[in-house]
Amino acid sequence: MDRFENMNAFVRVVEAGSISAAADRMDVAKSVISRRLKELEAHLGVELFHRTTRQMNLTDSGRAFYQQSVRILADILEAEHATSQFHGALKGTLKVALPLSFGLMHLGPAINEFLQANPEVEFDLDFNDRQVDILAEGFDLAIRIASLPDSSLIARRLAPIQTVMAASPAYIERVSMPQSPHELIHHRCLVYNLINNLESWNLYDTTGQLFKTRITPYLKASNGEFLRDAAANGLGIVLLPTFIVYREIERGALLPLLTNYYTSQLAVYAIYPQTRHLSQRVRAFVDFLVKRFERLPYWDECLEKQQI
Repeated sequence: MDRFENMNAFVRVVEAGSISAAADRMDVAKSVISRRLKELEAHLGVELFHRTTRQMNLTDSGRAFYQQSVRILADILEAEHATSQFHGALKGTLKVALPLSFGLMHLGPAINEFLQANPEVEFDLDFNDRQVDILAEGFDLAIRIASLPDSSLIARRLAPIQTVMAASPAYIERVSMPQSPHELIHHRCLVYNLINNLESWNLYDTTGQLFKTRITPYLKASNGEFLRDAAANGLGIVLLPTFIVYREIERGALLPLLTNYYTSQLAVYAIYPQTRHLSQRVRAFVDFLVKRFERLPYWDECLEKQQI
C-alpha cells in the first residue's frame, strides 16, 4: 500500500466531490481511486465517507483526517520546494488571514512589493476582521492586531498601533472641544461596534491611571473607515487607530483630541501555529514585513509632526 498515493487520492476525492471527478482530474481510472480509498480505510480502521447512491459525505473521522492530510501533503510539497529551490526563487502558495482595514490600507502595498521580488509565490488572502482558526482552516499565518499574542501561537511583532481620538474642525466649532474624558458624555461619539462595551472608552493618563469614560454612542458601525469618514463629515468624535485616520489628520480634516490620554497598547503581529514548521516562503514574507515596518510607522508621523 502506498500511503502517500492513497492519502492524495482521498484529498482529491474530497476536493472534487466524487470519485469520478477526482479520477478525471488525476487522469486515472475510477477503479484505481476506489481501490486506494478502500485500502486507506482498511489501514485506518474507520470509514472516511458516508456513501449513498448519489453522494459521498465525510464522516467526523474523515473530516479530521482530511485536515491533517492537507497539511501533510503541503509539507511534503514544501520540503520538495525547499530542497530543489534552496538556491533559487521562492515558490508556492501563502494562505494569509488579514484584518480588513489594515490589510487593505497597509499590507496590500507590502504584498505587491513582495510579489514583485518573488513572482513565483502565490497568495491566497482572506481580508476579514474575524479571528480565524489558523490550524483548522489551513492558513500559513495570520496578521492580527492585539495587545498580546495568543500563548498557543508563535508571534512576531511587526509594528506598534496607536489610537487617537479625533473630530472635525466643523464639529469642534459647532459643539466644543472636550477638555477632559468626563466631558465626552456630552458629545456624540462614533463607536466601533465589535468592541465589548459600546458605552465606555478606557483611557489612561500619563501616570497610567485608568479612566473608564462613559460615552454617548451616536453612530455604531463595524468598519473603521466608515466611522472615520463620518467623523470627517462632522458627525461626532471617533476613537480609532492612527493607521486609519492619519491622512485626514495630515490634511486637517480631523483634529486630535485629549492627546494626553491613551488607550491600551496594541501591536500588529504575524502569527503562526507552533505545531507547523516555518516554511521558507513564510519565513521570507515575515522577515520582509518586519524590515518594512521596523521604523516609526509612517501612519504615526502625523502625531509626531503635531508634537503630541
